[in-house]
Amino acid sequence: MKIAVAGATGAIGKSLIPLLVEAGHEVTGFTRRASGAAQLEALGAQAVVLDIFDRDAVFAALREMQPEAVIHQLTALGERDFAANSHIRTLGTRHLVDAALAAGVRRMIAQSISWAYAPGDGPATEEEPLDLDAPAPRSGTIQGVRALETATLEMPEAVILRYGLFYGPGTWYAPDGFVADEVRRGGLPATEGVASFVHVDDAAHAALLALGWPPGTVNVVDDRPAPGSEWLPHYAALLGAPAPARQPGAARGERGASNFKARRLGWQPRFADWHEGFAATLG
Repeated sequence: MKIAVAGATGAIGKSLIPLLVEAGHEVTGFTRRASGAAQLEALGAQAVVLDIFDRDAVFAALREMQPEAVIHQLTALGERDFAANSHIRTLGTRHLVDAALAAGVRRMIAQSISWAYAPGDGPATEEEPLDLDAPAPRSGTIQGVRALETATLEMPEAVILRYGLFYGPGTWYAPDGFVADEVRRGGLPATEGVASFVHVDDAAHAALLALGWPPGTVNVVDDRPAPGSEWLPHYAALLGAPAPARQPGAARGERGASNFKARRLGWQPRFADWHEGFAATLG
């Protein structure tokens, strides 16, 4: 299959490209920087350097390539620029969907998030609504997610992957990542807010499998949603950082998510439990 991957040099892309190539697909990766082209070619993919906000360039790239599927892994999270990330989710996705439809592409797989659900009891399932009534600043994130998912669903075959919090190489939770630095300086309290995690390799594997999944939305998270009071002390200990301060309460929407649907579709994460995954990647 001919596949275009947007955001191909991000944390997921670096794991996903080798999986696609190994599976025999003809892969072209889109990257914002010329330096990313060499990385993609070393992984066995062709590379196209383009700005996702340049609508004409996106149309030209997909028109020339004529892929059978587009995998949307674009974010600005590496730079922790949340406004830019929402802009990518809105305008970037709009350009990618319009260009894909113009090129006759039927299938798109898009990266979304699993902590955008409305408040509720227990881990969220895919049937539950997004938190569209959220106050600022959470509302900015939710509106970006809504724009991304609404646009993606215009594709004839759209699979939306609502990922958990990424950990592993190139993420905020890596030993050299933002969260690790915050924990070392004691800047992140352990609350009762529940999170769902997923290792980047397991997230990439889900994107590979999604090429054959029926259209729809799928939570891609591990088996064990956990409150910060449970996972954060374990994470800090593995980093050799001070034990985090305890803080009561939770932020809006911190409820975790269920992976029952992904499991039913055949996804089997290498790290089904963040406890094991953290130990393997940090210990």
